[in-house]
Amino acid sequence: MRFCIAGASGRMGRMLIEAVMASPGDALSGALDQPGSPALGQDASAFLGRDSGVAITADLRAGLAGADVLIDFTRPEGTLAHLAVCRELGVRAVIGTTGFDDAGKAAIADAALQIPVVFAPNMSVGVNVVMKLLDMAARALSTGYDIEVVEAHHRHKVDAPSGTALAMGEVIASALGRDLADCAVYAREGHTGERDPSSIGFATIRGGDIVGDHTVLFAGTGERIEISHKSSSRQGYAQGSLRAAHYLADRPPGLYGMNDVLGLR
Repeated sequence: MRFCIAGASGRMGRMLIEAVMASPGDALSGALDQPGSPALGQDASAFLGRDSGVAITADLRAGLAGADVLIDFTRPEGTLAHLAVCRELGVRAVIGTTGFDDAGKAAIADAALQIPVVFAPNMSVGVNVVMKLLDMAARALSTGYDIEVVEAHHRHKVDAPSGTALAMGEVIASALGRDLADCAVYAREGHTGERDPSSIGFATIRGGDIVGDHTVLFAGTGERIEISHKSSSRQGYAQGSLRAAHYLADRPPGLYGMNDVLGLR
């Protein structure tokens, strides 16, 4: 497949470029970055000490020309602009960007009427297996257990809780027959009173270079169960993204998730 990578000069963008260039049969065809980026015009793989022949550009149509699929881990406003051009050009899209509001999610679903899209808050294969385990655990521990989601990320992350933490909450709430919007507790301070047993709590940690840690605690009487996933690098996200892209190779237009990619439905 021929790949265009958005956010090419960022940490995740570089990891994706490295993964594509190391993947047999795949090729880098485009690299996008925002206007004004000092990386514009540079070879996309210069950081690897080798040339790809692909220059980083802010011209969306030029960057997407000839691509089979775009992989995008940027910010909501950028992703939606990229997706609009993908829709025009018939380029598939793998979206790992988080922080979308309801209107943004609706725009992605609308674009998926014309192009195949994988949209997931976390592309890690391991995280998505954990999502399946959380569904099972929530159903089995539906009474007598308090549920808390704890996540930690690097100091540069701009949204909180993480998209992955929210997705974990949504999986749990759905398994319990609840609406996360009605039972989520995102902050505690001062005299809070006793814990509402129907609530799902969230705690956020930001610091250093933590790639991404997520733990869901089911705290009962006399015991507690913890289901955790810890990322030591972004390689898991990159490899999962390539797997998602290849899944789209022969799929019709539609909105897909990592459960589809991994056969977990």
